[in-house]
Amino acid sequence: MEEDFDKLSTNSIAFIGLASEYCKAVEAARESEPDAFIDTMSRLLPRLYIVATDIKTIPDADSYLYQSMDKDYYESVRHNMEMLLGPDDTYLEVFEADMKYSDTPISASIAEGLADIYQEMFNFIASVRDVPNLLANEMISACKEDFESFWGMTLCNVLRAIHNIRYSHE
Repeated sequence: MEEDFDKLSTNSIAFIGLASEYCKAVEAARESEPDAFIDTMSRLLPRLYIVATDIKTIPDADSYLYQSMDKDYYESVRHNMEMLLGPDDTYLEVFEADMKYSDTPISASIAEGLADIYQEMFNFIASVRDVPNLLANEMISACKEDFESFWGMTLCNVLRAIHNIRYSHE
């Protein structure tokens, strides 16, 4: 069955909405309480993963997301989340490629992982805003490719750490 990429699917619309909701939640981290932020992320990340998994892409689309976010803004967002999470920001990473050669644990940062996902969502929203549906579907295809190769695994790793924080604290 041939897909009609001149229209946005329900799943594509849901993905755009979730990407926007995720960006707003990350941007609001500075004013959030740690428990409320963890609760929000523990609800948003699985939904984002499921919707991204279900995205139908344009075959052989040669698209990419415009890199709209500058380094200083990325660092500001990451720093705000790092300060919010405090000592809970660091977790042990088990899917690091070098882990199999290491005798010592490799640590990772929740804030950095969330900021990496945020950068992808920010660039996606900036790319997809005010473009025709066919171009929006190409941007969605580009984001799905990035999901498969990078930010999907980051999301899973960060979600594991967030789950630990949410359900291990008294």
